[in-house]
Amino acid sequence: MAPRALVAGIGFRHATSAEEILGLVAEGLRQADLMSAHLAALATAADRAGDPAIRAAAETLGVPIVAIGVEALREAGRRVVTRSVRIEALRGVGSLAEAAALAAAGPDGRLVLPRIASAGATCALAASGDALSS
Repeated sequence: MAPRALVAGIGFRHATSAEEILGLVAEGLRQADLMSAHLAALATAADRAGDPAIRAAAETLGVPIVAIGVEALREAGRRVVTRSVRIEALRGVGSLAEAAALAAAGPDGRLVLPRIASAGATCALAASGDALSS
């Protein structure tokens, strides 16, 4: 079955470029051995979804941006495996990227790649249900 429900959760600083986000998504897909997978969306915090960098990255990838609200981030945040003290203080979740990916993947979503980071961004991959089962 094609992994059509693969979502990349993205956290990023204000000065981050679209190229950095794109590079990190590509690296995440490579690390998860999912280079040929169909990425369904980029997910991020609702207050960052309009940022030009993530909009340009989503346009380049040909996927929509899923804007995740505070309550949905916190709900999904209960299932994250990575903890950043800075992000926990700012956002109330251990990993914005993981929480966004899990929230967008839905209640049955599971992480297929915990958070990885570049200088200005983080990326995590999640899939709905059994979309990636062998």
